[in-house]
Amino acid sequence: MITALQFDFMRHALMAGVLVSIACGIIGVYVVVNRIVFVSGGIAHAAYGGIGLGYFLGINPVWGAILFSLSAALGMGVVQRKTRQRADTIIGVMWAIGMAIGIVFVDLTRGYVVDLMSYLFGSILTVPRSDLVIMAILDVVIIALVAVFYKELLAMSYDETFATVENVPVDAIYIVLLCMIGLTVVMLMRVVGLIMVIALLTMPAAISEQFTSSLKKMMVLSIVLGIVFTTTGLWLSYALNLTSGATIILVSGTAFLLSLLYKAVAKRHARMSDAGRYSN
Repeated sequence: MITALQFDFMRHALMAGVLVSIACGIIGVYVVVNRIVFVSGGIAHAAYGGIGLGYFLGINPVWGAILFSLSAALGMGVVQRKTRQRADTIIGVMWAIGMAIGIVFVDLTRGYVVDLMSYLFGSILTVPRSDLVIMAILDVVIIALVAVFYKELLAMSYDETFATVENVPVDAIYIVLLCMIGLTVVMLMRVVGLIMVIALLTMPAAISEQFTSSLKKMMVLSIVLGIVFTTTGLWLSYALNLTSGATIILVSGTAFLLSLLYKAVAKRHARMSDAGRYSN
């Protein structure tokens, strides 16, 4: 791995992994705690429309993805809060429309779109310096929003009824959260692709939730785990000549399964210890 760091693309990949882990560690915790995992998947696939629009207009597809992911987040939030439609129906509709728009724009784009698959399945090894700058800016925006609305997000996440009674603007805070998910999705698409966004967004947070109940500690642990997973996945993909995005997800998934196994064994051991104490 040290030898690989002599290449610019590998250094860029490591930096991208760190920047993405910061956003995932913060926003992923809210996604897991609020149980809105599939909302992130809906936003991710809707963002594909922005990628197609970017190619059609000849601009950086990331900017198009930001536009569509934020639009999808706002649409999901408003419709879900203001109508009686089921959330899964709304997510499914926007998921399909976003993908369809992206495909149509790609069809209308002249020439062959070479880099398109990297947005679907990720290509962390091809992240340019310009995208790193965008990722850093998005990190700053997400951190600033969480810092400003931390108490409101905390109240909404653990007791929405209490938050409403305390005059917390729950609907507005929920939409802000969805917009932050949208920004995080845009960062993730270059690392693991839109297809696997849900995995990296939620697995570090899901692991940290098993070992701490403090929201701030969950965020810190999730960030650390994200950095470990992306770095380990990069090293394995480089050493074994594997696809980086998929390898990162497999590392994350393996860690998640091991954490579940550890908690199950620990819980069983605790029960056996309690039973032994009472029998004596």
